[in-house]
Parts: sequence; structure tokens; C-alpha cells
Amino acid sequence: MTWRVLAVSTVIITVLLYIVGSAISVSTGTSWYATLDKPAWQPPSWFIGLIWPYNFIVIAVVGSVIAWNAAPLRVLVFVIVLPVTVVLAIAWAYLFFTPHQLLGSAIVLTSAAVLTVPLTTLAFRERWWLGLIFLPYQLWIATAASLSWGYLAKAS
Repeated sequence: MTWRVLAVSTVIITVLLYIVGSAISVSTGTSWYATLDKPAWQPPSWFIGLIWPYNFIVIAVVGSVIAWNAAPLRVLVFVIVLPVTVVLAIAWAYLFFTPHQLLGSAIVLTSAAVLTVPLTTLAFRERWWLGLIFLPYQLWIATAASLSWGYLAKAS
């Protein structure tokens, strides 16, 4: 097995774990979430339902293309940073929906948003269109982080 196959496999496994971790951790149907005072910029639930499948597909595509084609150092950065951002995003879901730790969840999701910037940069450097299709994920993570801070502000 070549290192590129291992890198692509790492990306795909990371995305699958992201999907499973999100499915287990996110619970928007709870009475707590339903009564939560939401920020004015909270997108409608139908949008959230559309953006996540898009994000998962794009992360897999962009990550796989980078893993297969990019210079070795760029591949290494991508396959290290991506799982870290995924762990942070799943930690956000747990902290937010289970113990309702709004400050902790805002901090970890902001960290994920910041760490997604190098991934977006790598995508643009590899191919302009990779960056373009990855950009909505970057924007979504930044928006979600701002929403986390908005939840915290409204709860205070």
C-alpha cells in the first residue's frame, strides 16, 4: 500500500467518523434545544439539513484529491489537521447538547474554525476549484462558531 492510498484512506475514515460522531452527538430534537434562545442569524433547519451532507461529500472529495495529488508536506498537514478539526467539532456537539456547556462548546468550535483555515488554503493551493467547493464548509464552521457565541450571549 502506498502512502497516498493510506492518506486517502485516512481522509475517508475521518469523514465517516465525522458522520457517525455527529449523528450520535447532535440532538436538535431535545426540549432543551427547542427552548434555547437562538441568535438572529440562526439559519433555518432545512438549510442545516442541506449543508451537512454537502460538507461531508466535499471534505471527502477535497481531502482525497489533495491526498492523492499534493506535495507530501501538504498531504501530511491535511491528514493531521483534518482529524483534529473533526474531533473538535464532535467535542462541540457533545459539550453543547449533553452537559450544555456553552462556553466550552464555543471555544472548541472556534478552534475548529480556525484550524479549518489551513485546510481551505491547501485546497485553494492545490486547485482553485477545490478551494471554491471547500469554502462553504469553512464558512459554515465559522458561522456555527459564531452561533455558539451567540447562544452563550443570549444565555448570559
